[in-house]
Amino acid sequence: MVSANTSIAADRSTGDTPNYNLEVILRPCSGDVAGCLVGGDGFGHVKFRQAGNDNVQRIDLGVWVRDLAPNTEYFLQRAVDTNLNGSCTSTSWLTLGLGTALPPQSITTDDKGTGREDLFRIVPNPAGSTFDIYFRIVQAGADQKPDPNKVVLISDCYQYSVK
Repeated sequence: MVSANTSIAADRSTGDTPNYNLEVILRPCSGDVAGCLVGGDGFGHVKFRQAGNDNVQRIDLGVWVRDLAPNTEYFLQRAVDTNLNGSCTSTSWLTLGLGTALPPQSITTDDKGTGREDLFRIVPNPAGSTFDIYFRIVQAGADQKPDPNKVVLISDCYQYSVK
């Protein structure tokens, strides 16, 4: 379970009301997070943007990570709750990528442990739907798929509404 340090309702990271767009910060996880690789100085950011200019509810996800293991593949995952209480408890992780294309797009770090990737998701939910949401970065396993036992970064709980 992840709770925000401040009230979710007060989170106006981009000035939108309701929260259509987010600035998500990812930090090293702690031992109370399932699958967490404790330790490290990593950091991540997700620029979560909804265009809302057409009938497609597309969310653009500009992902940036640093201070992770060099030359390593990672994946961005998200879990959502419809119980809008500011406490993200869902463990139904969805690996994000380039829409619904399979396999999901990885984020590969360079020789200094920095990686960037522009991902997106088309959401099937109707406009006005609101969710609590949180994100994590997981390392790829030997099979080049997300390894749920190698969580390196996790975010606080945010709330967003589909535009």
